[in-house]
Amino acid sequence: MRWSRALIPAAGLVGLAAHDLLQRRRTLLRNFPVIGHARYAIEAIGPELRQYVVAGNDEERPFTRDQRRWIYASAKGENNYFGFGTDNDVENAEGYPIIKHRTFTRVAPPSAPEAGEEVRLPSAKVLGGARGRAHAFRPQSVVNVSAMSFGSLSGSAVRAINEGAAMTGALHNTGEGGLSPHHRHGGDLMFQIGTAYFGCRDLDGAFDLRRLTDLVASAPVRALEIKLSQGAKPGLGGVLPAAKVSEEIAEIRGVRPGKDCISPSRHAEFSDVDSMLDWVELLADATGLPVGIKSAVGDLDVWRELAEAMADGQRGVDFITIDGGEGGTGAAPMTFSDSVSLPFRIGFPRVYGIFAEAGLTDRITFVGSGKVGLADNAIVAMALGCDLLGVAREAMLAIGCIQAQKCHTDTCPVGVATQNPWLTHGLDPTIKSVRLAGYVRTLRRDLLKVAESCGVLHPGLIDIDDVEILEGNLHGRPLRDVVGYRPGWGLPSDAQQAELTALMTTEAPQGGSAAESGTSQS
Repeated sequence: MRWSRALIPAAGLVGLAAHDLLQRRRTLLRNFPVIGHARYAIEAIGPELRQYVVAGNDEERPFTRDQRRWIYASAKGENNYFGFGTDNDVENAEGYPIIKHRTFTRVAPPSAPEAGEEVRLPSAKVLGGARGRAHAFRPQSVVNVSAMSFGSLSGSAVRAINEGAAMTGALHNTGEGGLSPHHRHGGDLMFQIGTAYFGCRDLDGAFDLRRLTDLVASAPVRALEIKLSQGAKPGLGGVLPAAKVSEEIAEIRGVRPGKDCISPSRHAEFSDVDSMLDWVELLADATGLPVGIKSAVGDLDVWRELAEAMADGQRGVDFITIDGGEGGTGAAPMTFSDSVSLPFRIGFPRVYGIFAEAGLTDRITFVGSGKVGLADNAIVAMALGCDLLGVAREAMLAIGCIQAQKCHTDTCPVGVATQNPWLTHGLDPTIKSVRLAGYVRTLRRDLLKVAESCGVLHPGLIDIDDVEILEGNLHGRPLRDVVGYRPGWGLPSDAQQAELTALMTTEAPQGGSAAESGTSQS
């Protein structure tokens, strides 16, 4: 009997060896039958081994272990401090930002808030105010959730983000996948209109203005964002894999379930800057909402044309969202992910500079997106001229993402980026919404702490001269010299600074005569 028990696994090994010798797809297995499978097994768990065992605290990408630890601890309300000094090789680092604190200042900032304490951190600009939009408002949070669609994310993840946004007064961008029931849990929304017009299209897939107006009237939509491109795959369009296109998603988007859901690479409603601005004004007139655009940065001619077309003040976008080429909530071919469009710190200042040259920056709200959900990156972005910050992957991490990088496979192990019911059932929106709120509050608090260190009342008032970029080998350059900004660039206008100072030093309602986000309008 004992020999018969041993015969079964032996026969299995012989069969596997025979299969390996006869198959032709894998050379390694033909040459090394049976034992060659060890290589594939190790390769399969290689990412996990590197993430948890091999990599150092600051080696991983896109988010290092230290960065993830800070987000996790902040979201949970745990101690997010680091002891015994930095483990970064600061003296030899390249591209490393240093924020220069001030010893004396004419302004006496309030004492830095303690952990868990709510802070007020409104936008320096009224969104849509410069163009007199009917529903212009001042966002009450500079930290907001960037575009991520239901479909790419699970319904539980979207609900958790929306509820967390409601707790903190942050805007929640719907992404281009339409407005789902999961977006309707109290958070103010920025509705994104992509090239496929999901949520506002007719049966033939063409844009339908009436559907858009009905949609925004039925939900707390505060602004419209026209998506031109995104950092993960600029100029490529989008694909939601068939495995993720459930019956629910198909109904919301107006497509067939179980089939790849395709977004074209270009819009059908406009073909150049002139026709785009006509469409912007059409949407603004029909809805009364601020209307902006989102784009990664490649060719700069389109931005010069846009600035020229807006110079007379007759037409214009209310906000511009710049997505860095390092952005990545959307899965993409490696070439697009790695090499198409400029990184945020290169692309944003080039675009901002074009509008600064034209004298238009005070009339536009600038939104930064692309790893700006970490305090040091956020400070650099605001010093460059960002009025608002859009966080995406950081929000995913806050609600449980472990950076498994399986977003495109429908096998996300923590239920954030999958439509698999078994995987999504483990994500409790009630708990995760609190964690999203904890992360947003902590980031805002840390931004305010850094502002105090620099001697100003608000991070939007940190001057570009307060940041230096290290270049390795004990060298560094002021950020102003790196990006070529002129004096005054990157800051709100004097009038906007005065309004912001008043908001930060009084308990008056945010936004003056314009409604703040989180409040209803007649």
